Amino acid sequence: MSTSLLLWGVLFGAVGSGYFLYGRKQGAAVPLGCGVAQMVVPYFISNVVLLVAVGLALAVLPYFVRR
Repeated sequence: MSTSLLLWGVLFGAVGSGYFLYGRKQGAAVPLGCGVAQMVVPYFISNVVLLVAVGLALAVLPYFVRR
């Protein structure tokens, strides 16, 4: 495990926890799901480039999908 993978995982986990709390408080399913996904995905991806791509995609998804 590299340092960059660990730091990106912590960053996306922090953003994911923010989305999770926002989605739970507002009753919005998309931010809630993206938050859970951002907190879980770093455990399963071991490639830094792929982790950044998936993390960024999950971070911008609630902006484009509003439900």
